[in-house]
Amino acid sequence: MKFIVVGLGSMGRRRIRLLQQISGDFAITGVDTNPERRRIAEEEFSIQTAGDLAAALQTFHPDCAVISTSPLSHAPIIETCLAGGCHVFTELNLVDDGYLSNIAAAKEKGLVLFLSSTFLYRDEIRYIRDRIAATDGNLNYNYHVGQYLPDWHPWESIGDYFVSDKRTNGCRELFAIELPWLTKVFGEIESYEVLSGKCTDLPIQYHDNFLLLIKHVNGNKGVLGIDVVSRKAVRNLEVYNESLYVTWNGTPSGLREYDIEAGVDRDIDLYDSVDKQDGYASFVIENAYRSELESFIAQVKGEGAAEYTFEEDLEILKLIDSIEAGGKK
Repeated sequence: MKFIVVGLGSMGRRRIRLLQQISGDFAITGVDTNPERRRIAEEEFSIQTAGDLAAALQTFHPDCAVISTSPLSHAPIIETCLAGGCHVFTELNLVDDGYLSNIAAAKEKGLVLFLSSTFLYRDEIRYIRDRIAATDGNLNYNYHVGQYLPDWHPWESIGDYFVSDKRTNGCRELFAIELPWLTKVFGEIESYEVLSGKCTDLPIQYHDNFLLLIKHVNGNKGVLGIDVVSRKAVRNLEVYNESLYVTWNGTPSGLREYDIEAGVDRDIDLYDSVDKQDGYASFVIENAYRSELESFIAQVKGEGAAEYTFEEDLEILKLIDSIEAGGKK
């Protein structure tokens, strides 16, 4: 298979590294308008790169495109890649620009249009989903996800990448990461109340912290905290009812279930090995990023289906719009 990876920043290079791990037979070309990023990718991965997408499509004739540019650029790039006959894998979009037309184009051409939703491919999330499905009665959960925004990309200024834009802000990205799996695991959201505000002096024009009280249609309830304020990068989940108590701190070794009969917490070890890159928070591991690429490749081969679709993301993005507007549903 031939892949073109569009965008050679940290995420694009991650995707190239993982594709090369999946198969040494993949032919990969990178595309970026930044010459320095192209040089780094060429040296790191021994691949060819180009500065112009249209020219690279005509020259390389890829089967698949992996789009790892900033979110507001995705729609026209997806359109171009579909027009070039590529199956498309894209990172989080955060906005629904071009969704309907690109969904229609992919269906018309018989091409896969695959949206990243990495946490749906985490083994811990799958374990929690299965335990909830096997447990009688409704559940409650408390979930806090936060990391100080300047620590996201310490190598560059906030103003130099997409989190500075209100349409693709940091809290919005966290909601787009978490809400797909929360709604898959705990059920469709029936109603919520939100409190939000700004408690930092960061140079951003959006609220930097949100607290939600959520009711799901099946009776499950949750408290969700999302922020770009926490000086410690955290992802803390507590799920409980009278017959289940599970906690997770976001790391591969941080999943625990309380053994009611023995009265002790049990570590749940789900990984034979963990692929971890230096410089990222402890809960950022490569395994799930690889799993979703493998799911994309399987779907291209007609051997599987995605955990999450563009159609589902349309509804999640509407929900995030409503949350950012404040009030209640």
